[in-house]
Amino acid sequence: MRYARRRHSDNKSMADINVTPLVDVMLVLLIIFMVTAPMLSMGIDVNLPRVKSKTVDLAEEKLILSINENKEIFLNKTRMSLQDLNTKLAAIFEERVDREIFLRADKNVSYGFVVEVMSEIRKAGVDKLGMITEPPEDIK
Repeated sequence: MRYARRRHSDNKSMADINVTPLVDVMLVLLIIFMVTAPMLSMGIDVNLPRVKSKTVDLAEEKLILSINENKEIFLNKTRMSLQDLNTKLAAIFEERVDREIFLRADKNVSYGFVVEVMSEIRKAGVDKLGMITEPPEDIK
């Protein structure tokens, strides 16, 4: 008799939820996201201006890097070579808190040269790179 009663009590259903499969799935997803997240942030971070944005206040002593159609580089109004750009910017941003620069490039300059200049800017430790453009003529 005793044996039959024990057997009867073992047939009750469990009220606990088994979370082991859920934990396994979550760990796999965590590993996948940890591997893929660095791949998504590769490249050069550029804050491109929108067409309808406020204008840049030049009275705040902003650094403006200009490239003319002859591929000459000017930091504000001082001409410099691409090789000197990294060291000059690193020296300037060593003393500054805000690591921000604005880039103006002539539309006839090749895209490859602009990207090369942007790479040198990033190597100098610049956090924010803004692109200065002109609004289209049809917007008033």
